[in-house]
Amino acid sequence: MELIFDFLRQFASQLQSPTLSFLIGGALLAAFGSKLTIPSPIYQFVVFVLLMKIGMKGGVEIRGAELSEMLLPAAISVVLGLLIVFLGHFIFSRLPGINSADGTATAGLFGAVSASTLAAAIVMLEEQSMNFEAWMPALYPFMDIPALILAIVLASIQREKNKGGERKKVHAWAIVKESLRSSALSAMILGLFLGLFARPETVLASFYEPLFRGLLSVLMLVLGMEAWTRIKELKDVAHWFAVYAFFGPIVHGLIAFGLGYLAHLWVGFSPGGVVLLSVIAASNSDISGPPTIRAGIPWANPSSYIGASTSVGTPVAIAICIPLFVALAQVVFDL
Repeated sequence: MELIFDFLRQFASQLQSPTLSFLIGGALLAAFGSKLTIPSPIYQFVVFVLLMKIGMKGGVEIRGAELSEMLLPAAISVVLGLLIVFLGHFIFSRLPGINSADGTATAGLFGAVSASTLAAAIVMLEEQSMNFEAWMPALYPFMDIPALILAIVLASIQREKNKGGERKKVHAWAIVKESLRSSALSAMILGLFLGLFARPETVLASFYEPLFRGLLSVLMLVLGMEAWTRIKELKDVAHWFAVYAFFGPIVHGLIAFGLGYLAHLWVGFSPGGVVLLSVIAASNSDISGPPTIRAGIPWANPSSYIGASTSVGTPVAIAICIPLFVALAQVVFDL
């Protein structure tokens, strides 16, 4: 019983984090009908700076890290991305009244990664003084790209089967290239390559690092307002999407926590790394995923997968899963 109370105390403390406060504040502003808006160019600039910083920091650390340390976490990330999409595709294909393309598109977003959720988790771990491998953000594409590709391939195969005709060949490489060209992955990968092959430490320390926390608060504010606004879209979405969007991030994160714990036992993966792996798995893509899925599965209904992801999935991942897994790690690892 004492273990449960300790966990609940740790969980409650996470909800007071500045990062979550801005998310909740944005939702409250939207709920009270505030006219506050963040112009789209500013939002895009914020996302670009955050992803460049995460990518460069990861690249710098990878350059000086033992690559053997990354092999198992990277392999686990690929497996998690594929597994989440397979599970979502399997679940939605057996639920009544669900269009298969809508279900697979939703599974694709939930298998992919939210850079904003990852950034929020990194800040929260730093606030808690919980150490983690600095190359952890570099795991982003290992989960994100395979998940998006698999979702598009599964939806394409299912569409051909539903036509009752001859199955057409799916060009996976074209899907890979389209995913890599998305604005979010492009910024992340650019930062990663600069960190690996250039010497960006000076600009990282003088420009990107000082702006990071402030810009993240702006992003959380925007996501909070958007989450509240998109709640109305759920009236047009089957209730199964809302149920999946609420419980999916928690289940996905718990699976990742278990695999991360095994990596901790086998290769000394840090508790903070286990938390970040869990948060990455719990997150659902709100930047790179929607345009990729929209382009790759244009016959799917965006109100289903974007509504479920942004209205429910992202708030659950940030407001529930981050503090949940931080608190769980504090209990499991006795921090």
